[in-house]
Amino acid sequence: MDMRSILQATAVMPVLTVQDATTAGDLALALAEGGITVFEVLLRTPAAIAGLAAMVRAAPQAHIGAGTLLHRDDVLRAVDAGAHFGVSPALTPGLAAAVHEARLPFLPGVNTPSEVLAAWDLGFDTQKLFPAQGAQGVAWLQAIGPVFPLVHFCPTGGIRAADVPTYLALSNCIAVGGSWVAPPDLVQRRDWKAITALARQASAMRPA
Repeated sequence: MDMRSILQATAVMPVLTVQDATTAGDLALALAEGGITVFEVLLRTPAAIAGLAAMVRAAPQAHIGAGTLLHRDDVLRAVDAGAHFGVSPALTPGLAAAVHEARLPFLPGVNTPSEVLAAWDLGFDTQKLFPAQGAQGVAWLQAIGPVFPLVHFCPTGGIRAADVPTYLALSNCIAVGGSWVAPPDLVQRRDWKAITALARQASAMRPA
């Protein structure tokens, strides 16, 4: 599947920080039970790669991505762990070449019109607005839409649950990324029922 097709399966893409790989499989199952089957694991902790691999094994019905890919080595580690897609906060020609070579669906981060055009030229018609800075990204997406009508965005960064319906009402916003679906305190307490309930709320946010 390509990146746009993956994101079309969800309204909200949880952005996850894995501190304990032994709980990662349970977290994936809790999200999937709540109807969220697309989520991103940030490669920012020592447990991230092992946690991602555990999620892939535990929830084969889900599309699990690796976030904060910065270099070719990050792409290779993500692919080896079984990631279904990759996400980055920005984009370079070298990173683009690595994901194309790996045939890894990819969501590059952008924040200016020049970055949108550069990512488009490198073959990416689905991009991440980062940081969206809460609700402020709505105005940015509205302004950029007529300029790049073929590009769709997944905004992330500071977005709250209350902001999501406004984003999803935009024609060029395909999904929204956020960390509130799996708060660290609930993960630490292993309160999977509470996380499943939050996932159900998030999965119901896409407008009819």
